[in-house]
Amino acid sequence: MKNVFDILKERGFIKQTIYEDELYKLLGEESVPFYIGFDPTADSLHIGHYIPIMAMAWMQRCGHTPIALFGGGTGMIGDPSGRSDMRQMMTIETINHNIECFKQQMSRFINFEGENAAIIANNADWLLNLNYVEFLRDIGVHFSVNKMLTAECFKQRMEKGLTFLEFNYMLMQGYDFLHLFQKYGCVLEVGGDDQWSNMLAGVELIRRKEKKSAFCLTCTLLLNSEGKKMGKTQKGALWLDENKCSVYDFYQYFRNVEDVKVEECLRLLTFMDLEEIYELTKHKDERINLAKERLAFEVTKLVHGEEKALEAQKQAKAAFSTGSLDDMPSVELEKSSIGFVSDLLVACGQAKSKGEAKRLIEGGGVSLDDCKISDPFAKIPDEVLDKGQVILHKGKKVHIKVVIK
Repeated sequence: MKNVFDILKERGFIKQTIYEDELYKLLGEESVPFYIGFDPTADSLHIGHYIPIMAMAWMQRCGHTPIALFGGGTGMIGDPSGRSDMRQMMTIETINHNIECFKQQMSRFINFEGENAAIIANNADWLLNLNYVEFLRDIGVHFSVNKMLTAECFKQRMEKGLTFLEFNYMLMQGYDFLHLFQKYGCVLEVGGDDQWSNMLAGVELIRRKEKKSAFCLTCTLLLNSEGKKMGKTQKGALWLDENKCSVYDFYQYFRNVEDVKVEECLRLLTFMDLEEIYELTKHKDERINLAKERLAFEVTKLVHGEEKALEAQKQAKAAFSTGSLDDMPSVELEKSSIGFVSDLLVACGQAKSKGEAKRLIEGGGVSLDDCKISDPFAKIPDEVLDKGQVILHKGKKVHIKVVIK
């Protein structure tokens, strides 16, 4: 079987690692228990979790054993990495609910039964009952404050004031790795590249305390051509839960990615063969749209299932005049709630406020059926209300059938 390190590298997953030659040899010779941590800060995973989960899936396919570590304990503090403010505190009930939601979503990618089945762990089991003085004597003694203060994960928080609560996060994540090493023989932590400092802390803790080998590997972050994180839509984060981000909106996000990012997304976010990906993306003209359609379908199928992916594909084709009007994404609204076109944009989720809706109209990007709207205070015509149906167009990429009741 091919070494999973080669698979991850050629598909573009690997951003940073440590003791690479030793890790490469280990991954090629035996089944390696490894873990990825997920702090349950919401009731759904989002696209930022997607790449580490895909890395986990590839490693499991190659015979390695995944440990999905849910941060029932660390989630009560919150990771300061990449943040300029402190995370909101959550109750234990909220954290446990979020963990259950994560498990259900991850089951589409990871096998929790059979050979090298994924292990579920919750760091609340060992963190919540720690004796703090013993923890400091046993674990804290191995951490240099001077070194911690140089860590990338603390830099933004240092500007506004890093609390001692958050300062403990690195020790706790390092202790997680040590605990999983002792209980499951886990020798590798995988995660997003913004976790590098925290992951190194765990590797060094095991090597100092246990005198044994340990490794970490970070995955590429999904960035746009400007270097900003992908996954932000007009309505917010690109959630994997269809109640927080509709299947159609999820599909359309990937259908509309930048041309230069299509190949990378296909390599990272699908299980397609690389040769097929390269063949599909070799053209840089309008033919790249076929690759975008394939990307949108494959990712939506993985996250939401084939049936819903086919439905979203059908809706998209209808919205862009290549399918039936009946298949177009639609919204039902009460006549009394939409006197103005700006009301319609807000009600359909295409503007966050009436002010934003009016600016969109003034920009010339809004039409009802084939009639362009230029007046920001335009009322919805009586004939449209009487007809009970209208197609709302916003720009070139949003087309929604509105049924008026």
